[in-house]
Amino acid sequence: MRFKCNNIAFKIDHMDIEQAKTFLEIIHSGTFARAAERLHVTQTTVTARVQALEAALSCRLFTRNRAGAKLTKHGEAFVTPAKNMLEAWEQAKQICGHSAHHIQQTLNIGGEISLWNPILIDWLFALNDAMPQWLVNSQVATTDLLYQSLQKKEIDAIIVHSPRYLTGLVVEQIAEEKLIHVASCKQPSPDLFIDWGEEFSHQFDRCIPFNRQTAMQFSLGPMALRYLLAKGGNGYFRTRVVEKYIQEGRLKKVNGATEFTYPIYLIYHKNNPLGESFEQAKAQLFETIKAFSNWSI
Repeated sequence: MRFKCNNIAFKIDHMDIEQAKTFLEIIHSGTFARAAERLHVTQTTVTARVQALEAALSCRLFTRNRAGAKLTKHGEAFVTPAKNMLEAWEQAKQICGHSAHHIQQTLNIGGEISLWNPILIDWLFALNDAMPQWLVNSQVATTDLLYQSLQKKEIDAIIVHSPRYLTGLVVEQIAEEKLIHVASCKQPSPDLFIDWGEEFSHQFDRCIPFNRQTAMQFSLGPMALRYLLAKGGNGYFRTRVVEKYIQEGRLKKVNGATEFTYPIYLIYHKNNPLGESFEQAKAQLFETIKAFSNWSI
């Protein structure tokens, strides 16, 4: 296996799989010490593996400081080959362990915290039913972390509210919903501010329905809704979520309040290595979205 970094070709002949696994774990953990804890080995072992890996590649992969371990340019170039090595190793183990085997494809997907339910989880359900031979890995994280993982090719696709038109990425709107201002019919105060993402915060501040700095802060919509229904208050929530409570008379729309459109985007690599398989996965996502009739696609 070969890869290039700054026009320098590196050859990998008999690379220790544990070294590649350790390399990737350091990236995810942020430090050698945390990687050692998660791998259940000593920090000395982690250091030795990295040194052996760097010696085999004739380059330095990490720079270390008090903040942790940071990838060098050579280290960034080695991320994809390291992942490919581990995937190939897992496939080889399956081949040797099963006489009638199917090569298992891996799909790595992620979503913003506010989108794991129902979109991300229902997409996982759909993929499991339609493509059970796939290994699907998922993660829920902040927008910044998701884009970082996507650019490092640690993840194949992400579902977010804030599109970023970066080189090599495809931005595709998959749905749109509304955020409406509702209040408890029993007790309309206090003000509740739910963090629906950076784009919503910018729009909110321009409209200034109420001062979010003095409001009760929530990072999760479901938590804020539970509080609103139990204790009272007002805030912005998804139409599809609060509709039934409005019909039941527990919540009411605030008259004259601004409504916010809330687009949802699928972001993925332009030249996705999964090819046609990724298109099948996308099709499953769109079928999932159609299940919500009040979401326009």
